[in-house]
Amino acid sequence: MSASPQNNVDNQEIDLSQISKKIGSFLSVVSDSIFKGILFVQKRLILFIGLFIIGYALGYFLDTLGRVYKSEVIVSPNFGSVDYLYAKVDLLESKLREQDTMFFKSIGIQKPQVIGQIEVKPIVDIYSFVASNTANVGNAQNTQNFELIKLLSEDGDVNKVITDEITSKNYGRHTLIITTKATISNKGVIEPLLAYLNQSDYYQNCQKTYIENVKIKMKQNEIMIEQINGLLNQFSATSANNQKSDKLVYYNENTQLNAIIQTKNGLITELGGQRMDLITVDKVIKKSSSALNVINTKGLNNKMKFAIPLFLIFAFIGLYLFRGFYKSHSSKLSTK
Repeated sequence: MSASPQNNVDNQEIDLSQISKKIGSFLSVVSDSIFKGILFVQKRLILFIGLFIIGYALGYFLDTLGRVYKSEVIVSPNFGSVDYLYAKVDLLESKLREQDTMFFKSIGIQKPQVIGQIEVKPIVDIYSFVASNTANVGNAQNTQNFELIKLLSEDGDVNKVITDEITSKNYGRHTLIITTKATISNKGVIEPLLAYLNQSDYYQNCQKTYIENVKIKMKQNEIMIEQINGLLNQFSATSANNQKSDKLVYYNENTQLNAIIQTKNGLITELGGQRMDLITVDKVIKKSSSALNVINTKGLNNKMKFAIPLFLIFAFIGLYLFRGFYKSHSSKLSTK
């Protein structure tokens, strides 16, 4: 009865001893490998430095030769010209694929051969989409936009719908992305490109009519504000005369004085919005801001000066290990 527990204890001690020996041998192999690696690098340090210098110089040359720039222009298409903008950009992209340099020179773009790609993407701004009140939409449209978002939120996958191509075309701002092989300037590329995008008789007529309507509304609002000011001045004068007399004059809600003041405030707010409208609708495709000649660093772009040295060093190490593997197995097979 007592011998069995003693055997179990002995077996456990043997197992622990074997495990500790295996761990020790593994650590010994790891330490030996690290030390061999240090010796390997130490013996060939000059070679590694040479490979790094050669790779860095080659990578720097490739980075300079294949440098890619990205320029972004934020635009606002007015008067419902979003589809027109996308169609125009698709036409420009097709001309790039055809390498039709004469077309680009005809619209005033200098050095079109440096342009690699022209694309347009929406700026997803769902909050501005709901609250928008520009030349594209009005107050009635605001309610429709809000109801649309409520309807889409019931589906569950709102993010997918918001970023969908059809939905995203309804956003107020979009980004023109121009990829080039060299630096560009506003005068050489951006201004001619925007001038070409604004060449539309239909939308220019829409712009002209819209501006005329806004100016008429502004004039009417200014007249109404002057009339309200006249009423308020008249009321103020009457109130001052009554205070000089011994009579007390009581004003109740029937005078609608508060409503008149609120109407005036509303007209002033509307007039300010109309003045802002005239600033934003002076172009069919209105440029908001731009950032030119940003070096593209995605992927291996502008990183070859680091990638090639590492590639050369690891390629040398891989060839060295393969050579050792080949020799050891060749010797084993030759002794059999």
